[in-house]
Amino acid sequence: MNALIEKWDRIYSELSQELYLAAQVLSENDFLLPQQGTVLDVACGLGSNAVFLAERGLLVTAWDISSVAINKLKAYAVQEGLKINACQQKITPYSFNECSYDVIIVSRFLDRSLSDAIIGALKPDGLLFYQTFTREKTSLKPPHNPDYLLAENELLKMFSPLRVVYYRENALIGELSQGLRDEAQFIGQKRK
Repeated sequence: MNALIEKWDRIYSELSQELYLAAQVLSENDFLLPQQGTVLDVACGLGSNAVFLAERGLLVTAWDISSVAINKLKAYAVQEGLKINACQQKITPYSFNECSYDVIIVSRFLDRSLSDAIIGALKPDGLLFYQTFTREKTSLKPPHNPDYLLAENELLKMFSPLRVVYYRENALIGELSQGLRDEAQFIGQKRK
């Protein structure tokens, strides 16, 4: 566990918030967001999704294992006058409280053991925005470990109790140099 924390602390110590944009699944579908409510950014990293959501007036909680990432996010939030509750923590199924969030965002992070907890943490009518890497890739960029890569249509299976609002997985179809590649996007809504 300490090696994992050290790895991410080292990576985030070399990066800044200004380098990152919110996940496309979120930025291209922001019209689906509620006008007010609570949000959880899971494995937030430097917090580009958290910042994007806080700028829209939502009450954001952001979790990450890296204290470096969380401290940078806290400093950036203060600098920009954003209300973000950023917390360093190991994320497990026990980290989530039932029916707590109107929106949950997960990007470029995959822990299959969290899917039921994520669903449970959504309030009725709550939205899950999820974007992460797939096994079917057009580039040699990391990650390569299949434990952290989605199988075909895996997000649809993992979150099958949710109503599918949006799904995209371009895979190896068509002009491979265009469009979003190497990642799947999912938006699901918890039924009442």
